[in-house]
Amino acid sequence: MTQGDHSALSGLTFRRLLLVGTGALGVSSLPGWLGWLRESYPQIETRVALTRQATTFVAPAALTAIGGTPLIHDAWPTEPQTTAPHVELADWPEAVAVFPATFHFVSRLALGLADTPVMLALQCTTAPIGLAPALPPGGYESHAFRSHLAALRARPQVVVAEPELGRSITTGRVERSTAAPLPTLLDLIEKRHGELVAARGEGEEG
Repeated sequence: MTQGDHSALSGLTFRRLLLVGTGALGVSSLPGWLGWLRESYPQIETRVALTRQATTFVAPAALTAIGGTPLIHDAWPTEPQTTAPHVELADWPEAVAVFPATFHFVSRLALGLADTPVMLALQCTTAPIGLAPALPPGGYESHAFRSHLAALRARPQVVVAEPELGRSITTGRVERSTAAPLPTLLDLIEKRHGELVAARGEGEEG
């Protein structure tokens, strides 16, 4: 699926999306997907956060220009703050998309680590979280990855878009290692968002 093909994507009901890019080569496509998202769904307010390693593959200036909002760097501020960035990142979004999600990011999230503002926010937010893993050679079959994936899937608010087949730049082998397209991930997030909203409604009625 390309950025111009989103026929499989249903209508999106959430209005605030936190888009997190991590340090996989696929994050270099994020400016194009962000432009597609703003053009196709102008009603959605999107904020973009990058991990430190992600900035080696994609220019923060491009994401700021295309997204129209300041980029969020996933690092604790060095200067005193009047607000807590992780609290705002947890409370603001109605949905979170991690695209792509590295093996390392998936592992940290599954283990409950909270060592950066974004990671702490994702551990505390009630918004649905979608992950599109991008893996190194052998990563998909790794026992560690499978264990972390199972732990995340046990969380009611987390959905995972299975990696797709792709050719490794390093080995040349075709493996299930490429992050699923952003529309695929957003479609999964939308479905989970609807389920969570419905569940909250039933809880309030009860």
